[in-house]
Amino acid sequence: MPASLSRLASGWRTLGLAVALPAALAVFSPAAFAADVVVVTDSRHPVKTMGGERLIELDEAHRIEAELSAQLPADPEQATAIVKRRLGSGGADLQRRLASAYQGVTDAWSLGITSIPAVVVDQRYVVYGEPDVARAIARIEQHRRARP
Repeated sequence: MPASLSRLASGWRTLGLAVALPAALAVFSPAAFAADVVVVTDSRHPVKTMGGERLIELDEAHRIEAELSAQLPADPEQATAIVKRRLGSGGADLQRRLASAYQGVTDAWSLGITSIPAVVVDQRYVVYGEPDVARAIARIEQHRRARP
């Protein structure tokens, strides 16, 4: 094979490795195995997420309500008027945040979560107490391989 053709073939092999290696790593990464990942926690138990998973913070609704009720006067009528004004100024975004927060609590309850942090995969497997989502998923995948 001529030297110029040899260099060209070598360059294609290098390019092939540069493309194939990251693709293979992505295919065999823990995140690729998990089709549906839900992480349940609260603000006192931070987790290291990977991106793409659904994060439910059980105390999010309480934090939103605390924002709405911050520094209210003692007079109930004035307090009511202020909260109504705050709710109105928050608009659809505030309503969506509140609905999402309460839906998250409902979903965690329906999944049977008993402790936090919890990483749930495919609504079937759960790892409790692991704040690193990637490690929790890796443990679940290890279990899946051992018991197909």
